[in-house]
Amino acid sequence: MPTHPSREIETVQNPSPDRPYEVEIECPEFTCLCPKTGQPDFATILITYIPGDRIVELKSLKLYFWNYRNEGLFHEAVVNRVLDDLVAAVSPMWMEVEADFNVRGGLHTTVRAEYMHPDFDESD
Repeated sequence: MPTHPSREIETVQNPSPDRPYEVEIECPEFTCLCPKTGQPDFATILITYIPGDRIVELKSLKLYFWNYRNEGLFHEAVVNRVLDDLVAAVSPMWMEVEADFNVRGGLHTTVRAEYMHPDFDESD
């Protein structure tokens, strides 16, 4: 596996595909760049999901996040891109991505985006 930034999110087989369970992954050291100023933005990203047949391989997720360090993106774009990329990689039953950005210019921003598979029944 590479040890440099990567856009690829690797997955592995879900060890318990017949049981709905929740996975929570926290990345407390996420960084990207402000597209207006080029200054770094720091955030804690929290991913919560109910897997389908695949789960996220964590080292590849770390390298995926590393890829954002030199990208200029608004907070909302980051969260929605991460959600889209993870949904494409693992096809979860349900997923939420939340980014809690550090205060910048006196403002604190938290962005959340959610995906739900059309066949997912929340009562399960």
